[in-house]
Amino acid sequence: MTRTLFKKSNNLTRKNLLKTTLWLFIFITLLVVVVIYLLYFLKIYNKMHTIVKPSKVVIGFAMGTLKEERWFKDRDILIAKAHEKGYEVEWVNANENDVEQINQVKFLLSKNINILIIVPNNYEKCSSAVNLAKKRGIKVISYDRLVRNSDIDVYVSFNNYKVGELMAKWLIKKVPRGNYAFLLGDPGDYNVQMIKEGYHKVLDPFIKKKQINIALEKYCYNWRKEYAYNYITNLLDQNKRIDAILASNDSLAEGAIMALSEKRLAGIVPVTGQDADISACQRIIKGTQLMTVYKPIDKLVDLTFEIVDRLINNKSLNPPLMLNNGYKNVPTFFLTLSV
Repeated sequence: MTRTLFKKSNNLTRKNLLKTTLWLFIFITLLVVVVIYLLYFLKIYNKMHTIVKPSKVVIGFAMGTLKEERWFKDRDILIAKAHEKGYEVEWVNANENDVEQINQVKFLLSKNINILIIVPNNYEKCSSAVNLAKKRGIKVISYDRLVRNSDIDVYVSFNNYKVGELMAKWLIKKVPRGNYAFLLGDPGDYNVQMIKEGYHKVLDPFIKKKQINIALEKYCYNWRKEYAYNYITNLLDQNKRIDAILASNDSLAEGAIMALSEKRLAGIVPVTGQDADISACQRIIKGTQLMTVYKPIDKLVDLTFEIVDRLINNKSLNPPLMLNNGYKNVPTFFLTLSV
């Protein structure tokens, strides 16, 4: 009787144990299923609500012109260095058309660019293009030419005041007295105003003492050498004496030297320039051009990408100076120059 009761009790214990084990297994299984479901749901939720950053930074490069030799260098070097850093570049050229530049910036914005680097064709009219980018939250770098009256984030360039100073110093050493002709670039390029201010800083004391006479001081629209050629030709046809020519770039220098050549004055009247175009260097060797201001484009591009990296990563710029563009004080980076 005792053995029978013990067996029954033992059987009941085993059944209870099996039931408990079964329920425990079911509970654990359900718990695992719930955890897996929650993890999967949270993963999907996070994907839906997380802003996915682009795998590559896309830079928009809006150029005002490709007329001069130097702008081809800027474009090619900038694209090559961007690719080295893993950036993509969408570039456009406005061909000296202000309306087209605005439309091209709209096109770049449609490409979901992260940064806009702009070379304004006109320093005032380009402010509309900058405004379009800023409304989209895109940061803007004004490259080598300043955009006036606009909310640009950075201005990076060579020191164009120094460009004017260097040209004037070379001329004054060569021709301390006489009639000077000044061939300025396009009035819509703010660099021209800086160059003008730079050479006047050096030459005004001589002008006030009447050691130097201004025979000509005119703008060459769109930096076209035809204007330089015509200005110098007209002076010479009027039998006006020209002792020195300050041409604001190598293209204008070429136009002036063409006019001098027709009067057999090439190499006699010193002419300045800037950009170190190959043709200008050849003229210097030949003796028909006095000097050219060399601009290391690769260094300018390197500096630009240092700024791009900081803007992308929201790091402070620590600019060496601030320049007022009529709208605000703009963080400004100038590179040094040489002849």
